Amino acid sequence: MRFAIATLGCKVNQYDSAIIEARLVAAGMERTEFDRPAEVYVVNTCTVTHRADAESLRLARRARKLNPAARVIMTGCLAQANPQLLAKANEVDAVVGLGRADDLERAATSGGGERVMVSNLRKQVAPIELGAVALDGHTRAFLKVQEGCDQFCSFCIVPIARGRSRSISPRRIFEALDGLAARGFKEVVISGVHLGGYGRDLDPPVELEQLLEMIAERCPIGRVRVSSLDPEELTDRIIAIVAQSPRFCPHLHLPLQAGEDLTLSRMRRRYTADYFGERVKRVLEAMPDAAIGTDLIVGFPGETTQQFERYFKFVEPLPLAYFHVFPYSPRSGTTAAKFDGRVAASEVNQRVAIMRELGEYKRHHFALRFVGRKLKVLVEKELPAGQLQGYSRNYISVLTSGSSELANCEVEVEGAFAQKAQLVGQLIHATPAADERGPVRINAR
Repeated sequence: MRFAIATLGCKVNQYDSAIIEARLVAAGMERTEFDRPAEVYVVNTCTVTHRADAESLRLARRARKLNPAARVIMTGCLAQANPQLLAKANEVDAVVGLGRADDLERAATSGGGERVMVSNLRKQVAPIELGAVALDGHTRAFLKVQEGCDQFCSFCIVPIARGRSRSISPRRIFEALDGLAARGFKEVVISGVHLGGYGRDLDPPVELEQLLEMIAERCPIGRVRVSSLDPEELTDRIIAIVAQSPRFCPHLHLPLQAGEDLTLSRMRRRYTADYFGERVKRVLEAMPDAAIGTDLIVGFPGETTQQFERYFKFVEPLPLAYFHVFPYSPRSGTTAAKFDGRVAASEVNQRVAIMRELGEYKRHHFALRFVGRKLKVLVEKELPAGQLQGYSRNYISVLTSGSSELANCEVEVEGAFAQKAQLVGQLIHATPAADERGPVRINAR
């Protein structure tokens, strides 16, 4: 029996899809692409924006057209936060919330279970299915060590969709890391929905700083990335751990969300714009070549033209390597959805375009800094005409020429020129040591 998965949203959702795929394959099913006939289609939904909601339903309709007799199963954040919306759709056979992997497997393999299977994750603590997974097209693995969020920012549906914050014990994390190393992975991303909340629910509690110190001491993987951290949770101690350990990549993602203090306060964020700027400065003092990324929301209710101008002027000089820009989208059940002062859609779109243009400049400018310099690059993709693509430790996409045998090897590349955000360079060390190679297979592109 064939199944296909479509994934919307963030890398946490992609991680969850990889876990779903592994379970269904282990149950004897065969994976196929979503645009091909299958007996089961799984849509792992996102609900960050209205557009994501609409896309989730569009994928359900597409699956039904591909095979009218197939089972169409909706899971993910929209399924958890608004199962009624999906249950109304004739194309949907089952809605399975987060933390119900057994129910999803049963719905896929035998069609068993109720049509809507969703728990209240604010009241019921669902287990985290732990696994070290590689997303499509990546040789690096993602290890989710934390799930859920207790922050309740006024714009965010995640605490409702993902439930209470809960963590994986260090012992289980290191068992997973050891297994990851045995499979040949050279890089792992330590991720979570609210990674800064890691360990507070454990008995005894464990701080994220403590986990990172343990990883610095005994992680068997040579390249470790830390995923998104809120600015107020990036302590000097964490910066020092990342900067001083050769295992950690000099790359941090700090969601700003808004560059103006009144908006930050109304968003219920826990820092000021100046504090964010100070954290960026502190990181670059410790790691001058570090890539610092961020998330930006524009068009938040009440955001005036003058506030947006201050926002832009704050972000413009910041030494950021990249940022993701999102138009504000009201989410039912969040505080901000009730705010007055909705910004006109045309104005929001214009502000998004302005900020994204700045973001493209930032990406290009960051890549330009490394022309003429040598970078260690983990090869991820084999491209046509003998080209290879991978990422430097400070998260620059690098293109070079070389043999396919270099797949999943860390090589040295000297930057020659920058094409937008990508650095093109010459391979310096083309023959890695035999023990650097691993069994991880990368996708040819």
